[in-house]
Amino acid sequence: MKQASIKTILYWVTTILICAIFLYSAQMYFFNIQMVEGLFKSFNYPTYLVIPLAIIKVLGVIMILWRKSAWLTEWAYAGFFFDAFLAVFAHYFAGHGFFNLSFYATIIVLISYFLGKSVRQKNKLVV
Repeated sequence: MKQASIKTILYWVTTILICAIFLYSAQMYFFNIQMVEGLFKSFNYPTYLVIPLAIIKVLGVIMILWRKSAWLTEWAYAGFFFDAFLAVFAHYFAGHGFFNLSFYATIIVLISYFLGKSVRQKNKLVV
């Protein structure tokens, strides 16, 4: 039986964390629409993006955990990165500070992405 490496464990921890963050975000978009729309208005973002973003976040989590299509997995990670990265600055310019959940989510997305590439390459898994 193979013993899991530290990289593999860290990959799965960060992947589960990022999936939990984005599922939490999506459920907020679905179940607290008025609050999220108010937040979007404070960012000067169009409110019609709330539900499509929630759907895309759920689909992104599915793609990252499913990992059967390298192309879709890459797009899911890219979407998560840009969502979190742009949210950092949206919160900052709205006066919420720079070091918020979005900042940490950006870092976790990057760790999960690069460790995932390393782990899959090491284990010669096809993504």
